[in-house]
Amino acid sequence: MLTLDDVQEAAARLKGVAHRTPVLRSRTLDGRVGAEVFLKCENFQRIGAFKFRGAYNAVSRLSPEQLTRGIAAYSSGNHAQAVALAAREFGSSAVIVMPEDTPQSKLDATAGYGAEIVTYDRYTGNRVAIGDALAEERGLALIPPYEHPHVMAGQGTAALELIEESGSFDTIVVPIGGGGLLAGSATAAKGLDRRIRVVGVEPELGNDTQLSLAAGRRVSIPVPRTIADGQAAETPGELTFSVNQKLVDDVVLVTEGEIRAAMRFAFERLKIVLEPSGATSLAAVLHGGFSGRVGVILSGGNISPERFAELLG
Repeated sequence: MLTLDDVQEAAARLKGVAHRTPVLRSRTLDGRVGAEVFLKCENFQRIGAFKFRGAYNAVSRLSPEQLTRGIAAYSSGNHAQAVALAAREFGSSAVIVMPEDTPQSKLDATAGYGAEIVTYDRYTGNRVAIGDALAEERGLALIPPYEHPHVMAGQGTAALELIEESGSFDTIVVPIGGGGLLAGSATAAKGLDRRIRVVGVEPELGNDTQLSLAAGRRVSIPVPRTIADGQAAETPGELTFSVNQKLVDDVVLVTEGEIRAAMRFAFERLKIVLEPSGATSLAAVLHGGFSGRVGVILSGGNISPERFAELLG
């Protein structure tokens, strides 16, 4: 079981390396929601998303021999960039398995950090099998995007910082893809204050975690065709689900239209840019019945100007 100590140890490793991202407030948002809302802006994190936290924490624990051989990962975009940058920070190399339809901006950024990219068809290929085979063939250390205790612990440092800076909350709202950010955040929140209600958010078209929690077991769905590409998971991770099943209080869904509306609100009223996956937690708060003190993790802002304009146009 992941513990608060694991998250705090990750925070110590990330100190001075990861950005301690700002917490944004808005009277307009508070008035609209009817709550005190605190936005943890991971769109200002290195590589533009929370993923750097988990990737760096995991890479920092590799042996010199493993770093010399190199690192493998699979990702729809943000974890790819995070592993590529973390590998570069440690003088290692990275090979990343990415979907062919990954936004070009994320492909370019990953390559820009020095990674080799291997593409596959997300609707017919199995990225886990491809990544495992690649790592075994080349002798690489595999760092998955969420099914890894050090990755989960690193992601949890976002919630840890939020609570340290702003105090405790009635509710913390966290987006869900594979579940690593939610697992780490729930571990940090419940470890600091058991009374905090932890709510995960999924796109309506990709509700694998909601279905899994309701069924009491991991449920698979077809590959989600949602604009929130970072949350297009088919099945919750085994490790992440084991944590979230114990600690998460609820999972809510947001529509594609609500995600777009949240992106627009963030741009027009908060003056920040969010990618669709980074806006789902804000969408839930804007359209849900939250009250009291509410902490919200905005998970990322990696989106090209063209795609941003297309979604909001």
